[in-house]
Amino acid sequence: MISAEHFIDLADERGIRIYTGVPCSYLKPLINGVITNDRVRYIPAANEGDAVAIAAGAELGGLRSVAMMQNSGLGNAVNPLTSLTHTLRIPILLIITLRGEVGGPVDEPQHELMGAITTTMLESMRIPWEYFPTEETGLRQLLNRAVAHMDKENRPYALVMRKGTVQASPTPPPLPMKPLPPRMSLPMLEPIVHRRDMLTILQRYCRPSDVLAATTGYTGRELFALDDRENQLYMVGSMGCISSLALGLALAQPQRRVLAVDGDGSLIMRMGSLATIGHQRPDNLVHLVLDNTCYESTGGQRTVSASLDFCRIAGACGYPHSYRLNLPKQLASFLETHVGGLALVHIPILSGTLEALPRPNVTPRQIAQRLRHYLVS
Repeated sequence: MISAEHFIDLADERGIRIYTGVPCSYLKPLINGVITNDRVRYIPAANEGDAVAIAAGAELGGLRSVAMMQNSGLGNAVNPLTSLTHTLRIPILLIITLRGEVGGPVDEPQHELMGAITTTMLESMRIPWEYFPTEETGLRQLLNRAVAHMDKENRPYALVMRKGTVQASPTPPPLPMKPLPPRMSLPMLEPIVHRRDMLTILQRYCRPSDVLAATTGYTGRELFALDDRENQLYMVGSMGCISSLALGLALAQPQRRVLAVDGDGSLIMRMGSLATIGHQRPDNLVHLVLDNTCYESTGGQRTVSASLDFCRIAGACGYPHSYRLNLPKQLASFLETHVGGLALVHIPILSGTLEALPRPNVTPRQIAQRLRHYLVS
């Protein structure tokens, strides 16, 4: 077996500083070692797909990252692995346990199928993999191979961990309890303007150092159509992942304001991300939710957002600031006066988009690469 500390040390030498994921008993020693190590940061994710998006955002921000998960949770990560990290060419290191290994230790019945198909799934997603080493002598070479692939291909690399691979690590203290903001009930507002009106204000009042990350569908396409800029990222696919990606980006780039432009359907799909973001509470993240109560780009099917209060949900998850507005001038005032602190801004909008709405004429890979260059310029 290897020690968690040795793995963390060697990974740190290769610039791997962010770890995120969902626990598995096989991962317990490594996760405990990461939590108690003051040179790296562990972000507990609500689900495995969120972990992939958090790691991807951190990598875009300049920090190599690891997403850890049980193989039963690999199914939750398929969408961001195929439409986010693969499409935008974002390299992250995956550590996936092998529960239900064929010919391996007796395991619970729910792991039988995943144990048989885990490595096949990785190969189907074109993610190269190898077994996590059981001896420290092979660890350095393994990490060199993983980093070499990620640097060359700009895509993930996976380590598949069998039972009993890592030595036990001390149990870390509980996560700190963070006080919740005072409960507030903001009045609900009727939509008055369209998405493009609010996106125009976002671009007009965006600081030169800001990053503007837009969710999939019409939001990213309208942002591009209004004005394509190097500090903008347009999510393709990966529905629901924009807030988690923005969290990773905000943690990796604490000196920049990160504006995540979400939608009601997108946020509802992965609402657990609010709990993770609310606990991490990066001061430089603003989470905007453009709410038209429907999945507009797929035909206008209704979401359940009319029955929700996003501001109260965010507050209950630990967001210290929540706002609701429906006028462009209100958004302009917020962007000019908000001095910091994690915030959710709920913006009811009317349905409707630009005529002949174009798709970006830059590829997802080019969008990601130019954002990296922008962040280091």
